[in-house]
Amino acid sequence: MPSTFNKILLFKKLIMGFMIMILVSTNLHVKEVQALSDSRQMVLDAWTLVNEGFYNPEKFELIKWKKIRQKTLQKPIETTEDAYLAIEDMLKPLDDPYTRLLRPKDYELLKTSNLGSEINGVGIQLGLDEATGAIKVISTLGGSPAEEAGIMSGDLIEAVDGESALDLGLANTASKLRGEKGTKVLVQISSQGESQELDLERRSVDLRPVRTKRLREEEHTIGYLRITQFSESVPKKIEEAIVELKEKDVEAIILDLRNNSGGLVSSGIAAADSFLQDSLIVETQNRNGIKDSIFSQTSELFDGPMVTLVNKGTASASEILAGALQDNKRSILIGKKTYGKGVIQSLKSLTETSGIAITVASYLTPNGNNIQGVGITPDIVLDLQEAQDFGSSEDRWLRNAENYLTSVLDQDSLEVEKELTNEVIDSNNLTS
Repeated sequence: MPSTFNKILLFKKLIMGFMIMILVSTNLHVKEVQALSDSRQMVLDAWTLVNEGFYNPEKFELIKWKKIRQKTLQKPIETTEDAYLAIEDMLKPLDDPYTRLLRPKDYELLKTSNLGSEINGVGIQLGLDEATGAIKVISTLGGSPAEEAGIMSGDLIEAVDGESALDLGLANTASKLRGEKGTKVLVQISSQGESQELDLERRSVDLRPVRTKRLREEEHTIGYLRITQFSESVPKKIEEAIVELKEKDVEAIILDLRNNSGGLVSSGIAAADSFLQDSLIVETQNRNGIKDSIFSQTSELFDGPMVTLVNKGTASASEILAGALQDNKRSILIGKKTYGKGVIQSLKSLTETSGIAITVASYLTPNGNNIQGVGITPDIVLDLQEAQDFGSSEDRWLRNAENYLTSVLDQDSLEVEKELTNEVIDSNNLTS
């Protein structure tokens, strides 16, 4: 028979063991609840960011935005993937393709591209056809697999690796096109009613956002400045490019914004400073209807004649620049009507690796034009086929721009000659 002491000792051991089991169980439960809380918190954070920043709060009443939050948080959200899916479903009723979840791969890519680096993919800038909901090509990047395959602005993406682009949506279609360089992706394209499948190999695409060269047109020297996107580094690169062109004694500049699908709005506005003097660049209008007028500085880097080339791949920040140049009569626009993206997004972090893009404002050109879904009509519309290689000797649009600037420069020369002649006549008529 065990002694009373041994019985007490055994009882203590049992109690201690039971308490340890409770502590371990409680600890595991706390970790599980914490993980669950983190996932739900991400969803709640996304709802709150949109609720505080989305540019059209009237939409909230129409879709019962608060009820959407309640129903979303009632779903089983236990993992990060659950949270991502819940956020994507929550944003759909807003019917705004630009307000979207950015999963880690897309979030990192967007941050990297805004710094002006390289990206891995096929080199397609995508947008949404507001009339049909189809995913369409805004532009292709120079030297990219998409450009080499002949994909053009306006083509429709029907499927990626067998998945319908309509089912995937804008963000997921773009995400599936990206990936490790050397891997392949099967893209079904519809071009002018004809459908074809293209097997594209992903690779690093050098964005090279600013490119320049000097053009000679008989006795005149013209500078060519192409901007492919507006990343963080672009305004500084534009300044350097203009200085370089001025050192080469260019008399006029052709600014090429074709297939520039935008980027950082702040960079597009900063670029306007290089060509405008104390002029209104753009007006932005937030959710409260408050307009913010943004003016250029009191001096510009280049004040000579200009022509700006645009096409249906010219969008967003590049349309802000084109609209400012046109409305201020600083440069005529030559080409085709632009894409028509007149809203501005703000990028917010959800976690260290994911984020959300939110449409926070719309913008108006200096003359008060809202271009959302409309675009900007050039001063001179060209019906000529676009070149595969912008800026090349086969680029007929560029040739038209050169001819126009040559006529302007010739006219300026005639005006100077007339002024000199008048000065001579006046001096001869002087009496003593």
